[in-house]
Amino acid sequence: MTPKAFLLDLDGTLVDSVADLRTAVNALRCELSLPALDLAQVRDYVGDGARLLVTRALPPGAFTEAHLDRFLVLYRRHLLDQTRPYPGIVEFLRAHPREKLAVVTNKPYRLSLELLQGLGLAEHFAVILGGDSCATKKPDPAPLREALRQIGAAPEQAVMIGDHHTDLHAGRAAGTAICFCAWGLGHDDGLATDFRAEQVADLLRLFPGARA
Repeated sequence: MTPKAFLLDLDGTLVDSVADLRTAVNALRCELSLPALDLAQVRDYVGDGARLLVTRALPPGAFTEAHLDRFLVLYRRHLLDQTRPYPGIVEFLRAHPREKLAVVTNKPYRLSLELLQGLGLAEHFAVILGGDSCATKKPDPAPLREALRQIGAAPEQAVMIGDHHTDLHAGRAAGTAICFCAWGLGHDDGLATDFRAEQVADLLRLFPGARA
């Protein structure tokens, strides 16, 4: 199977954002007189959207909507402090036509768009869907199906590329091939995948594209 359409996760797949997420999480915890979390702790909390990130980063039962709102304000301030594309990602994107590339992330849409624009990556994608773009988020397949609808591709023509089990389960449920990115923030949950990229350079080896 040679994919013609590519659905890509954002955090841990396209960009390394954990340092800035940690900054925002710890800014919130500081305001609540809580000690800072280390990078490894925050890394383990990423992948299921901002709400679960904040819930996990606070003591059990402490989460409120106000905490989520405050975190999003703090994170937006630090969105591009240290976040950068993984080396080799731009080369992969350039190898494929824009009209067949989509971002499907659980990060809120506005923050996703600002991040991609700030890093000069938004221009590579025909579709960008955030965690609040559809009624549900990954691992539900609905966002993937919506991205496929917008780029005009059938599931059997596409591959979901991501570093988290939510990406893989969503792809399986949507009927796409799935590719696990081992350099990212998440884990594969033991799910058998169609493709596995140990490092970013493997993406171009697996999916060379017409422009490679």
